[in-house]
Amino acid sequence: MIKMEHLTECQEVTDHLNVSQTNNSFDGRSCVTSLDSYEQEDVLSFSQIVLTVVLALITLATLLSNAFVITTVYQTRKLHTPANYLIASLAFTDLLVSILVLPIAIVYTVTGKWTLGQIICDMWLSSDITCCTASIFHLCVIALDRYWAITDAVEYTKKRTPKRAVVMIALVWVFSISISMPPLFWRQSKAEEIAVCAVNTDHVLYTVYSTAGAFYIPTLLLIALYGRIYVEARYRILKQSPKTTGKRLTKAHLITDSPGSSSVSSTNSRTPEMSSDAGSPVYLNQVKVKVSDALLEKKKIMAARERKATKTLGVILGAYIVCWLPFFIISLVMPICKDACWFHPAIFDFFNWLGYLNSLINPIIYTMSNEDFKQAFHKLINRFKCPS
Repeated sequence: MIKMEHLTECQEVTDHLNVSQTNNSFDGRSCVTSLDSYEQEDVLSFSQIVLTVVLALITLATLLSNAFVITTVYQTRKLHTPANYLIASLAFTDLLVSILVLPIAIVYTVTGKWTLGQIICDMWLSSDITCCTASIFHLCVIALDRYWAITDAVEYTKKRTPKRAVVMIALVWVFSISISMPPLFWRQSKAEEIAVCAVNTDHVLYTVYSTAGAFYIPTLLLIALYGRIYVEARYRILKQSPKTTGKRLTKAHLITDSPGSSSVSSTNSRTPEMSSDAGSPVYLNQVKVKVSDALLEKKKIMAARERKATKTLGVILGAYIVCWLPFFIISLVMPICKDACWFHPAIFDFFNWLGYLNSLINPIIYTMSNEDFKQAFHKLINRFKCPS
């Protein structure tokens, strides 16, 4: 039925224009071709359906994981610290990515054509640039907070307040908006439909400014901060390694074998025997050894935490670079080399979604690497399972 109506329309146009059979500019085949393309656009192929399902699952997982992080921080009093407020703010930013950016990105990626008009295009691009840039800047702020906490622990503990965290978060959004706003000043609303929604790459200076500000400068900052954090954490680990534990334990065993040790071990800490001269020093030395061992055990735990925190920072940095580096390389190279460079649109879409994937990876890394988060997360899940 659609095909007959379409062919009738073509015949009417042919009669109206008096097109002869020898005129190849309009021969009816274009109508059939346009009909085929119309049918192809209306019906999704199997590969497009699979792609839609995969991207929808990524979007849903991003939304749920970040929502759980925010809920966990909100409901767990133990996690109400400035450092965790920054993590919750990062989760909120990634949540905005999953709500404002990814659903429209699914439609655009699958269909390959923009059908939502210029206004929605401007709003979507602004949200995309702002939220993704804010997510990257949050990683810098978290690294900076960690760096100050390690290198200037005593002084920074006094300054590490919720108010300071709010100021840092506000600066993140100010810088992010400053990067996303300039394209709005030279975009002109078009009455006709547009088929492509992308940032105008004719302004090379803005491309350099945006890519450098949103990725390259933050990346250099992250590498420098994580490098310093690693060196400092390594120094602390070596410094806190209990090398003298063996000597102190040896002294304890020698004293234990001495006369009067049995009475000391039986009376332990409350009723020491003071009758003999040998009993008293044994008791005092034993207490000192136990205190020393407790301190060494505490240092072991602190060193283990430092190792884990350092590994976590490495994983965060590695995931961030793997996710965003390919996209920003293409974004910087394409406007500069123009026609000399060519990438298939599918490659650009893949790298774009690889960057979006970082919003899903962030909450997974933080919840899996932090014991407090893991415990609170499990309690929250159990609460949902057992509402009673």
